[in-house]
Amino acid sequence: MSKGLGHVLVQPATDAARELIAGLALRPWGQVAPSVYESGRLVSDAPWLPGHHQRIGFLLRGQRPDGAWGPPEGYALVPTLSAVDALLAALADGKSAGPHLLTPVRRGLDALTGRLLATHARALPDTPALDLIVPALVASINGRLTRLDRAVADRLPRPPLALPAGLGPDRLRAVRGAVAAGAPLPAKLAHFYEVLGATPGDAGPTLTAVGASPAATAAWLNAAGPDAGPAAHTFLRTLIRDADGPVPCPTPITVFERAWVLSGLRRAGVAVNPPTAVLRTLAAATAAEGVATGEGLPTDADTTSVTLDALARLGRPADPAGLWAYETADGFCTWPGSEDGFSVTTNAHVLDAFGQYVTGHPGADARYHRTVDRLSAVLPAHQIADGRWQDRWHASPYYATACCVLALAEFGRGGVAAEALDRAARWVLDGQRADGSWGRWDGTAEETAYALQVLVAVPTGAPRVDDAVARGHAYLHQRSDRSDPPLWYGKELYCPTAIVRAAVLAACRLASVHLGGVDRSVVDCGYQATKTAT
Repeated sequence: MSKGLGHVLVQPATDAARELIAGLALRPWGQVAPSVYESGRLVSDAPWLPGHHQRIGFLLRGQRPDGAWGPPEGYALVPTLSAVDALLAALADGKSAGPHLLTPVRRGLDALTGRLLATHARALPDTPALDLIVPALVASINGRLTRLDRAVADRLPRPPLALPAGLGPDRLRAVRGAVAAGAPLPAKLAHFYEVLGATPGDAGPTLTAVGASPAATAAWLNAAGPDAGPAAHTFLRTLIRDADGPVPCPTPITVFERAWVLSGLRRAGVAVNPPTAVLRTLAAATAAEGVATGEGLPTDADTTSVTLDALARLGRPADPAGLWAYETADGFCTWPGSEDGFSVTTNAHVLDAFGQYVTGHPGADARYHRTVDRLSAVLPAHQIADGRWQDRWHASPYYATACCVLALAEFGRGGVAAEALDRAARWVLDGQRADGSWGRWDGTAEETAYALQVLVAVPTGAPRVDDAVARGHAYLHQRSDRSDPPLWYGKELYCPTAIVRAAVLAACRLASVHLGGVDRSVVDCGYQATKTAT
């Protein structure tokens, strides 16, 4: 088993990084905390998989005092819908059912009808495919409630649940209709296979994961039969074994995890020597089409850019020209031709990739330099007036702000970029909590790490900055067994544990150097440990 991330251990940065990078090779699918949404889908749709009762227990333990599941605000809607639907399925199956499920179901339904579904769609977070998942789960819950035994149904709220105002079932019906008519499933939508009612394609026995999603993979196996995909079946059983029942999502995240960990550590000056197998997976980013987060997902500009940045920092620079396929009138999109919104972090990472290249090739074609100039203006143009950035791939503005600040501080050009950096540093300083931490809802190690990276990257020399860095650094050293919330955008918010740990290691190293630390020690800390295979 891997060492838990909840303990506090002061050790040289290179030692902590070596342990972390060894985990990248030992767990090639990536390290992600268990998912309420994804585990709920397996309870509902694949009770034949091992660990069914453990997944029900995981859901019951995860219910909040207010009856919902998941993070605060509208981020609770999708996990709460999935958990309620799963417990209703368990209540009806006659095997895992029992009176102990009635109260959690009732409390979950009350949370949905009283708050979460009463929220207007425009006030809900822009998590991927929310307009597909929410209508699908609301319809499923309504159907399960009508099919319950009368004696049980009388003890629960009556259907139907209503969709949030401004959110209808039209897109779900259109996608399901297109799939039913034989239209090929776009690569991005494979991630949501479990709500699409899709017919199994000719994937073959070597398929490991559908859309980097255990729920999508289980739905495919459900339709095709477990014998149709032995590799996919093994994939699910391994994930279930590793976490004693619940499953993570997204996974696999092989390239995403390795790129973010290595780029972040090297940027902070931490010496790393990744094994050849890890470097080989990153080399795919040098292909013309770029690289994907993991198996079952389409290539994207964000993962490709961070991978190119990591390779450059490891002494293996590559030409980022392939990223121009993602260029738009506004900047760079994450996926060509299918972007639902603008991502500042994707554009910051593209600036990193081109900035690395022109730094190593000052005589490069003018288009490379124009791209750096353009992004040096695009990012400040998307800065919020108070100095922060907000992004569609992470719930915390501290992540988006750190991505933009680090790119602009290292590669940005012109006075506009410099002014944006100063505004960002002031915003971070003003957001520090009494205990030295930073965070959107509560202080977390992950968000404190991003805040420290911002402050260290913007040279001000102000005593207030030194004090803030010292207090933030102390907070990371003092953490023990508290768990950080999931903050990364997926079907629900999720936590990529190795990436978070790398961010904390990088911040501790940077803060220690900034403060004149002699041993340049770091804190090997993070959120509550999850069980992973070695």
